[in-house]
Amino acid sequence: MSQPDQPVISPAISQDEPPFPLLYRDAMMLVIDKPAGLPVHRGPQAKGRVIPVLTDHLDALRFGLPRRPEAAHRLDKDTSGCLVLGRHPRAMAQLNQLFRDGRIGKTYWAVVEGGPGEDEGLIDLALAKLSPDRGWWMKVDPAGLPSQTRYRVLGRGSLDATPLAWLALEPLTGRTHQLRVHCAASGWPILGDEIYGTAPRSGGPGLHLHAHDLTLPLYPKRDPIRVEAPPPPHLHAALAACGWVSGETFPKP
Repeated sequence: MSQPDQPVISPAISQDEPPFPLLYRDAMMLVIDKPAGLPVHRGPQAKGRVIPVLTDHLDALRFGLPRRPEAAHRLDKDTSGCLVLGRHPRAMAQLNQLFRDGRIGKTYWAVVEGGPGEDEGLIDLALAKLSPDRGWWMKVDPAGLPSQTRYRVLGRGSLDATPLAWLALEPLTGRTHQLRVHCAASGWPILGDEIYGTAPRSGGPGLHLHAHDLTLPLYPKRDPIRVEAPPPPHLHAALAACGWVSGETFPKP
């Protein structure tokens, strides 16, 4: 197996480069810091409209290889943070298997309205599609697919008289909208969630959900690769209200 390149951490972005930082690069994969609002793929809702998507920028991420990289997993359009791209078919096959086997550690930061009574715990609620005509929208359904999320409270506070909690969320399964539905169903929706929470359909604070770090055991004879993405600006005020200090990082729960 070829030796990985040195990691590339948040390089400066010029007009000729994609509008997001590159957090890590080696011979097998890239990890980018996807901005909130950028869809990974062009979905049916984009037909007839010009909407920027991640795939518009993949040619700039070849770095000398003949093929464009591909996303190895999904992030919601409004979720920011770490997104893994495989650089060639062998890498994609290996990454896809790691994701299927649940061997890639993923920690999200979320700011929720209210917050759990306990400082850590497990949400175990099966999920299913809300209805055939609601696309990706999901609901808690005992007859749905098993879904589990581990949480830990990193801080508590309030902003504009709204009590908040800053959580580290670790999805143990990978259902669509899992973290958003689990938090809302637990009584503490994610701040800025216009589907499952209290945010308006336009003009809200933006979804406060961020894929903060990934741990990937990609190379059997090496330590797992850990990549972090700093929280985007629209999360800063709510995080700071819960005790976060700009530049601080916290260990994976």
